[in-house]
Amino acid sequence: MRNFTKSKSLLFLGLSATALSGCMSGGGQELPPASFVSSNQGPGEDYVIGPLDKLTIFVWRNPELGAEEIQVRPDGRITTPLIQDMVAVGKTPAMLADDIAVMLSQYITEPRVSVIVNEFAGTYAQRVRVIGATEEPASIPYRANMTLLDAMIAVGGLSEFASGNRARLVRYDRASGQQREYALRISSLLRRGDTSANVELQPGDVIIIPESMF
Repeated sequence: MRNFTKSKSLLFLGLSATALSGCMSGGGQELPPASFVSSNQGPGEDYVIGPLDKLTIFVWRNPELGAEEIQVRPDGRITTPLIQDMVAVGKTPAMLADDIAVMLSQYITEPRVSVIVNEFAGTYAQRVRVIGATEEPASIPYRANMTLLDAMIAVGGLSEFASGNRARLVRYDRASGQQREYALRISSLLRRGDTSANVELQPGDVIIIPESMF
């Protein structure tokens, strides 16, 4: 009876180890491959201003009311002549221009305002984060048509001990309100030139690269 119980315990441990190994090995849903160069790529969603973005604000016929270069503060606000602490974060340049025009209409007639983003930092929800076994883990501003290859170039590629084909992409699914995980084959992409392993990224994606177990 004692031997039978011991055998059951060993069998349970063996099955548990096998299941854990299966979870950690690179199975899972994969994303469709992305083109390296496409002639029909369209623009991305309207850019949303983030903290530390640098802006130029131009007021037609009233340049003194604008700003040649102004940085969005960490609290997400800006201050310009006649306007104190206006929220900029979370708005597109066009939305911010409209809000500034509304405020300036108290002082001048029918103000026409343009906002240009000179340096992009982006909101946290628009950044792509690459963490784990990479040369330089980083949070990268997303740009339209960004791919896995672009992100890996930005962080300097895989580290010496990276297990790139066991990497995961974590993505927030707006439709379901849940996070989804996808398998990535970064080693195949970078070390073997497998173009089918290059996938398109979305704002807010998180790429997690584990170290090799050996």
